[in-house]
Amino acid sequence: MAKANTVAVRSWTDVLDALYAGSWNPALQRFRSPFAFRGMSCLEHSLSSSLVRLAGDGDIRVLEAALLRNFRKYAHDEGAYTDSVWDWLALGQHRGLPTRLLDWTYSPLVALHFATEAPDRDADAVVWCVNFVEANKRLPPKLKRIMMREASQTVTVDMLQAFKSLKAFDALAKTPFLVFLEPPAIDRRILNQFALFSLMSSPTAEMDDWLARHPALCRRVVIPGKLKWEIRDKLDQANVNERVLFPGLEGLTRWLTRYYLPASSAARLVAPQPSISRTRRGASRP
Repeated sequence: MAKANTVAVRSWTDVLDALYAGSWNPALQRFRSPFAFRGMSCLEHSLSSSLVRLAGDGDIRVLEAALLRNFRKYAHDEGAYTDSVWDWLALGQHRGLPTRLLDWTYSPLVALHFATEAPDRDADAVVWCVNFVEANKRLPPKLKRIMMREASQTVTVDMLQAFKSLKAFDALAKTPFLVFLEPPAIDRRILNQFALFSLMSSPTAEMDDWLARHPALCRRVVIPGKLKWEIRDKLDQANVNERVLFPGLEGLTRWLTRYYLPASSAARLVAPQPSISRTRRGASRP
């Protein structure tokens, strides 16, 4: 597990203060956060990629090449708009293919949704906050120049066209580095989730290890299990929920199932205030 500054919170306002900390940009005189956010329902979960978890003790590089080669072959119609390895990598991650990428977001509230979507009071959740602007200072010079030319603090698949293969990208530095990739707007889900991907320069690199070497660049906001139901209800009221983040019938049904969970079931997870109990029993409309 990466070593990071851990912020413990006790209330909804504590959560907001912790997530939006450091968002003031004096150069712009605006509140523009330099952090990327990732919500996880269990504090003990690592930042390992789905590719690393799938590979186990196998050869990760061989597995990555095989997955992308066959995904590209069989998903040709879906990806007909592109022939770039970077587009295929982003599309694969978005559709559930095990890749070296991890899902992040610009939005602290979207990350908070994913941290609390399964509001089990027995498990503390966590929102990771990583300063990608500071992380960029540790990038290889060639990649820095590309991003400076585009005046961007994140890369896009277009910027990465300078590297025709993952192997060429990985060869930019001897030690693994971290950069954040803004995916193409394939569908409304990416737009609504304000999505980002973290990209390590090696399929075998663990983000936990990288952050452990750079602890000043990140913090963990720990969400107590007993606070999850309050957060969930307030996120619903703010319209940050499955219906919005997963446009379509699947997201709608997931949201309705959770929203109309009977108060008696909710009470087994957290004792609600009377007003919350009445709302859950008597609401006729979300």
